[in-house]
Amino acid sequence: MATARPSRPVSGIFWMVVTGLCFICVTALVKTMGPRLPAAEAAFIRYGFGLVFLLPAARALIDAHLTRRQWSLFTLRGGMHAMGVILWFYAMTRISIAEVTAMNYMAPIYVTIGAAIFLGESLALRRIIAVVLGLVGAVIILRPGFRELANGHFAMLIAAVVFGGAYLLAKVLADEVKPSVVVAMMSVFVTLFLAPFALPVWIAPTWTEIGILALVACFATAGHYTMTLAFAAAPLTVTQPVTFLQLVWATALGAAVFSEPVDIWVILGGFVILGSVTFITWREAMLNRQVTPATPMTKL
Repeated sequence: MATARPSRPVSGIFWMVVTGLCFICVTALVKTMGPRLPAAEAAFIRYGFGLVFLLPAARALIDAHLTRRQWSLFTLRGGMHAMGVILWFYAMTRISIAEVTAMNYMAPIYVTIGAAIFLGESLALRRIIAVVLGLVGAVIILRPGFRELANGHFAMLIAAVVFGGAYLLAKVLADEVKPSVVVAMMSVFVTLFLAPFALPVWIAPTWTEIGILALVACFATAGHYTMTLAFAAAPLTVTQPVTFLQLVWATALGAAVFSEPVDIWVILGGFVILGSVTFITWREAMLNRQVTPATPMTKL
């Protein structure tokens, strides 16, 4: 009889810290590049570079023998994720790094809501309270009525919803095909869906911008890989709280490098949201049912 893989929490935490650093590098690079390139074009170039990393999965794609239904779900997921990526690139160049990072924590909350609506997952009272607290965290960050909200805030709110929907589709597909196929098909379809948005607004990128986006693709791919190492080493209940460090790093990076003011309300709201997500994750682990993703799983 197969034995359960032993948990290595220290290793899991280490790899999740590395994952967070990789994704912080992604946000810093995009922020450094600035808003000169249209968001759709920047996203298209990033995913174009990302296709290089799919070459090892080519055989798995050929052997997948997908059904018409699976092709439809992959298409829908690719379209949703492409929209989220465009909105994320737009938001990153227009609001603070800390705000983008904190609001991205909302994606797992939307996944929980979507799982209840579309996948028939039950929502016990404690999970409902956790979801409400997550939404309260978003209100704390945005403080509508107390400050002016920029287009970047609205873009990030929608991006979190779209990323959550794309993740739910990935959960459905992961039960039917190999994980490598799910990842590869997402990259292929996202690139295809980004093309018609990128080409009409295309401007010639500089070599610096091309280099930055190539590095974004490298760090994003590395982040997803180290995240799988973290999940293999320890349960999500151990690694999920570590993602809060990304908000700390994002706030410090924004203040030190980009002269962004430290907003205590953003930090507080992010803490409330992540606390909510961590509780939901813990409850799912107790029930031996995993729906809520780690926050980085819904990113680039």
